[in-house]
Amino acid sequence: MSDKKINVEGNEKKGISLSTKIFLALIIGALLGVVIHYVMPDVTIGEDTSLKNDIIIEGVFYVIGQGFIRLMQMLVVPLVFCSLVCGAMAIGDTKTLGKVGVKTIVFYIFTTALAVTIALSVAYMINPGIGLDMDSIQKAEVTSNNTETKLTETLLNIIPKNPIGAMASGDMLPIIVFALFVGIMLAKLGSKASTVATFFSQFNDVMMEMTMAIMKIAPIGVFCLIARTFANLGFSAFQPMLKYMGSVILALCLQCFVIYQILLFIFTRLNPLKFIKKFLPVMGFAFSTATSNATIPMSIDTLDKKMGVSKRISSFTIPLGATINMDGTSIMQGVAVVFIAQAYGIDLTLGNLATVVLTATIASIGTAGVPSVGLVTLAMVLNSVGLPTEGIALIMGIDRILDMIRTAVNITGDAVCTTIVAKQEGALDKEVFNEG
Repeated sequence: MSDKKINVEGNEKKGISLSTKIFLALIIGALLGVVIHYVMPDVTIGEDTSLKNDIIIEGVFYVIGQGFIRLMQMLVVPLVFCSLVCGAMAIGDTKTLGKVGVKTIVFYIFTTALAVTIALSVAYMINPGIGLDMDSIQKAEVTSNNTETKLTETLLNIIPKNPIGAMASGDMLPIIVFALFVGIMLAKLGSKASTVATFFSQFNDVMMEMTMAIMKIAPIGVFCLIARTFANLGFSAFQPMLKYMGSVILALCLQCFVIYQILLFIFTRLNPLKFIKKFLPVMGFAFSTATSNATIPMSIDTLDKKMGVSKRISSFTIPLGATINMDGTSIMQGVAVVFIAQAYGIDLTLGNLATVVLTATIASIGTAGVPSVGLVTLAMVLNSVGLPTEGIALIMGIDRILDMIRTAVNITGDAVCTTIVAKQEGALDKEVFNEG
């Protein structure tokens, strides 16, 4: 996921980047689908086999597209489990840093949960998936986990009776809880469990490499999935996709320019406009590169020289934020859940929405640092409430511009948290902040 952390595409010396290929696949697939829908005649081959519907749309497009989706689904459980174990191990290490570490982690988790809540609220205000009848072209029966369950049972079900069974069935919340527990224990044991810790770290590298390998064929998968969608729906699929983009961008702007700035003022009494003005170049750099890792040195330097934040604080909080603070990605996932649920005509209960908030928040701790893995963890969030992962294909091609925006939001959240913690720890020079 390039909004989190490693821009592998930047290592490509020549040729078209993967994001560009996926975007082109989206455009070409949509145009071909429209042509097939409105122009291509329905020729019958044999007695009852249609060239248009049976061979092309529900044959070639369906098989290749679903094959790509299954490859992504294959990654979800092992990737999320290993990533969360590694993320929990990293958080466990911060205990040695005392209250600064605790404050930082609590702030990051709080803002992420708030970000998902804002995303769901904006999505239900705009209703981006209304008018996109994906259920009419979905072969497999789609069901959601919206059966009413007592709150006590819901809470108890988060604790796995059998972690292996939860992994086999893809029950994500128990998997997340068990992974976090394993990671924290490994951090506590330290060198005593170094072999096990090394295994999870290396296996996590293997899963990230598999994700990168599968994402290389994403343009083909996106092309077939989108072509099938537009071949069945025609132009009616365009407007909901634009509404989805608008919903994500609005939620990102609210998080960045309203929520963060209110928190900054409440906890520090500093001028939010000055903060935005001084941090804007870093946000622009994050937007252009779409990689949070690349902004770490620039963020620390800007906070030090322009805002008076001690490097003693920022050298810890900024890299940690680049690991566990994924508000922008969580916003995308929150809007995507509502978009896909509406597109498939599935009603989500309050329990489902609470599950989305919890799953997306906890998953942000261990989201792997590879391009487009945010879409894999989106599959996990969709699975947690029983939504079809096929809907991811609709947003993959337009994800690049949103990726750039949410990267800027992610690093802004890191900087706001750093400034607040520094102020509370007496490590912020107000005179430097108020200069200029």
